[in-house]
Amino acid sequence: MRQPPAPRPSAGATSGRPRQHNLFEAAAAYVAACAENDFERSAEASRWVSPEALSFGVNELACRAVIALARERDESPQTVARTLLGLPPA
Repeated sequence: MRQPPAPRPSAGATSGRPRQHNLFEAAAAYVAACAENDFERSAEASRWVSPEALSFGVNELACRAVIALARERDESPQTVARTLLGLPPA
């Protein structure tokens, strides 16, 4: 009878180092924590990648969110962005 394969070790388990996070994981965790006013989680996520990488990830997340909301609302991305920031229409 054939035995099931052994479970694979998680990333970092074989080297003794903590798991590496990519910039999109860091951005998602950081933004979600900020939205929930969770300073500890946002500070932790900000340490996962360089400040430049986090900035890029947060920017990418913002762009994707505005595009998704614009499609959902049938509005332009500019209108959605200004509305989210509480700005008057352009």
